[in-house]
Amino acid sequence: MNDSTLQLRTITATAPEQPRIIALIPARNEADRIAASIVGLQAQTRAPDEIIAVTNNCTDDYATAIAARDAGAAVLDLHGIEGKKAGALNRALDEILPELGDDDLVLIQDADTVLVEGFLEHAAAAMKRRVGAVGGVFYGEPGGGLLGQLQRMEYERYAWEIDRKGGRATVLTGTASLFRVRVLRQVKASRLTGRLPGGSGYYTIDSLTEDDEITKAVKTLGYRTMSPAGCTVTTEVMTSLPKLWNQRIRWQRGALENLRSYGLTKVTARYFGQQIMMGAGAIAFALYLCLTAWQLALFGSLAFSPLWSTIGLIFIVEKVVSVWRAGWRSRLLAALLVVELAYDLFQHAVYARALYDLALRREEHWAAT
Repeated sequence: MNDSTLQLRTITATAPEQPRIIALIPARNEADRIAASIVGLQAQTRAPDEIIAVTNNCTDDYATAIAARDAGAAVLDLHGIEGKKAGALNRALDEILPELGDDDLVLIQDADTVLVEGFLEHAAAAMKRRVGAVGGVFYGEPGGGLLGQLQRMEYERYAWEIDRKGGRATVLTGTASLFRVRVLRQVKASRLTGRLPGGSGYYTIDSLTEDDEITKAVKTLGYRTMSPAGCTVTTEVMTSLPKLWNQRIRWQRGALENLRSYGLTKVTARYFGQQIMMGAGAIAFALYLCLTAWQLALFGSLAFSPLWSTIGLIFIVEKVVSVWRAGWRSRLLAALLVVELAYDLFQHAVYARALYDLALRREEHWAAT
């Protein structure tokens, strides 16, 4: 299998009124998972016209490439590409975009993700007016014990928030997002002219969270980003605290660095506000814990307050309601509250560490999860 060579190129003609959809699956050493992703794409009610596995710097003796080929995908096998996932996607997009029209669509999907059957149909239908890209609403896969359950509850709340916002996407999740070709071309052109930060590619190789960065790029160009309820995906959960720590540090540090790159604009103002509120919440939670510990040490018990008890009850009800669709285990954990408070404390520690490292300009190294 030659480097940088597309295998099994078979673009199927679509009806004249339909845009073509090309699916790209960036993968590194994903031989055990990529076939399921490809089968999920083949089972779509609106199947992509071509599926291309972009195997990048794999060290598994072509096992990922072979698994993708055997599952029915074309393969773009890359070696020596800088920029990890972003660099591989830039190379793949340079390969396929010249043969596509402005209204054609490109799906970017992780190799550890399986789409629901109607994902592409719903995503393509949402591509109207000023919508430039459609992201998936992601849910956690089964397993992972208590830690996995807490992540599934977190993802459920994110989906709940998106639904309350009418399907507007805050971030075009890297698990699966559909882009209009015209928008991708404009992103690259705008980077070259300096209108957008981040180098000279479609994706910036300088960001730890390329999905968050390209969301801001698409919005800065004046396009909307959506996540319709029908565009659900199932993705892996971290099964250990070290893996979860590495994942969340990367997410949080990447989000902060992207805001620093873009500065305060009409698009980023809301994101800055979210980060400020996150910091305020972390400080308030720390003060609450300190006050509680002080009261226990001083009086040996907690004083009952009708006001704060009512506020606490409302807080618990909101926690339960926001995960109601996730089933009884999630409702029970939300009602117990204390377990999720410990998880929140973990998230606050991630935020504080990422902010500290950013302030000291410490270099963050990508860690596999």
